[in-house]
Amino acid sequence: MSTEVVDWHTANPPARDTLTGRYMRLEKLEPARHSEDLWEVLQGPDADHSLWDYLPYGPFTDREKFDIWLDGYATSADPLGFCVIDLATGQAQGILSLMSIVAQHGRIEIGHVAFGAVMQRTPKGTEAIYLLAKMAFAQGYRRVEWKCNDANERSKRAAVRFGFSPEGVFRQHMVVKGHNRDTAWFSILDSEWPAIALAFEAWLDPKNQAANGQVKSLEQFRIKH
Repeated sequence: MSTEVVDWHTANPPARDTLTGRYMRLEKLEPARHSEDLWEVLQGPDADHSLWDYLPYGPFTDREKFDIWLDGYATSADPLGFCVIDLATGQAQGILSLMSIVAQHGRIEIGHVAFGAVMQRTPKGTEAIYLLAKMAFAQGYRRVEWKCNDANERSKRAAVRFGFSPEGVFRQHMVVKGHNRDTAWFSILDSEWPAIALAFEAWLDPKNQAANGQVKSLEQFRIKH
C-alpha cells in the first residue's frame, strides 16, 4: 500500500542565486567572465582530461567549439549551470548543474560535474555539492539525485562519499558518444538530509581541514555513535 504524502506542495523552481561557502562560491555561469579560466582549467595542459570520458560532450581541442558549447550551457534552464569560484584567487575552477528538474514531484539532480584538477582533492568540490543540495532541499525538493555511467567508478565513489544511497542500475539506458551507457542511480531524501548536512558542515569546518589534509573523513562524520 502506498504512503500518503500529507500537505505536499510543489517545490520551487531553482534559481541561479550566488551561494557562498568557506572555500568557494557558486554563481551563475557567465561565459564573458568565466570562459578564459574554464578553458585553462578544463582543457589546458594541466587539466584532468579524463573528466570528459563520461560526459556527453568534450573534450574540446578547439577553443571556438568550447565557447559555443559553454554559451549554450549558460543559457539552459535545465541543466541549470553554476560556476565554481575559488574565494582565495577569484579563479573559475569548475562547473556543475541542477538538472532533471521536476518540481511537481519534488525531485532534482546534481550533475554535469566538471571540476578542474586545481580544485580536486580540496574542500571546494565537496562544498559545491553541499551548497547545491542544501539549496534544493530548502526549495522544497523531496529527493536529490546523482546519476552516472555505471562504468564511472570515480563518480560512484564520490556519490557514496557525499551521502547518496545507491538505488540500482538502469541497463542500456543511453547511447553516449557511440557507446552503451548503463546508468547507476543514487539519491538523498529530505528525511535523510539533516544528518547528512551536519556531516558536511563538520567536515568543512576549518578545524577539520589541516594543512596536510582532512582530520576526519566525511564518512566518519556520518557514523552514528
